Amino acid sequence: MDAKPGRLWVVATPIGNLGDLSTRARDTLRAVGVVAAEDTRHSAPLLAHAGSRARTLALHEHNEREQAARIVEHLCAGIDVALISDAGTPLVSDPGFRLVRAAREAGCEVSPVPGPCAAIAALSAAGLPSDRFVFEGFLPAKAAARHERLQALAAETRTLIFYESSHRILESLEAAVEVFGAQRAAVLARELTKLFETIIAAPLGEIASRVAADANQQRGEFVLLISGAEGDAADATLAEGRRVFALLREELPPARAAKLAAAITGAPRKALYEAADGGR
Repeated sequence: MDAKPGRLWVVATPIGNLGDLSTRARDTLRAVGVVAAEDTRHSAPLLAHAGSRARTLALHEHNEREQAARIVEHLCAGIDVALISDAGTPLVSDPGFRLVRAAREAGCEVSPVPGPCAAIAALSAAGLPSDRFVFEGFLPAKAAARHERLQALAAETRTLIFYESSHRILESLEAAVEVFGAQRAAVLARELTKLFETIIAAPLGEIASRVAADANQQRGEFVLLISGAEGDAADATLAEGRRVFALLREELPPARAAKLAAAITGAPRKALYEAADGGR
């Protein structure tokens, strides 16, 4: 008789404070036979804290395709596996979706063990509109690509959430000021739940200036939240995008014209392209 497949547990772990490890997460890490961790050395203290003696396997962005197949073999053999990231909820700007997809395709059950997530923790304390928001993860490392991504979001009316690293936070703030304007409301959350936690709520220009003037505010892990565009500003951006799109469409195919108009004006490319479809 074939063994009953194991279950893949997607376990959220603390983003800094070990006290945030839930009882259910601790029990799960103790009960599984294998823990798939982004960095096994980084996760060792956490697993020791939880009292887990599970075998650990490294699963990160460079080996996920290969390791997913290996982990599914464990699941199919009846072994429960826990997936954890270095911090927070797996798959949120972290590896894991290929493993989850492979497990489901193999007929294995996948269950979440909810817990900390830096993006949601920051949003909950930001005081910005939280009924609708967009999680954008990390901005591109290269300046031109970063500017293009921000420009494409200039007319977005939902609250924007980004992750950023210490060595790019100042450049990203300066780019955001350039695209969204110095007066756009924003919040910068640094080192959430840790000893030097800092949450700055101010216009983007002021946040950028404070970070530039204080080297301590350039250290750690960051969540940047930016208020969405006001209705009038969003409408004006879209109107300008359509004007530029109409000019470009005279010389270019609709898809190319929409992409360029979006990059130039910050209007949503999808809305411009849909306008092209409607105009046929």
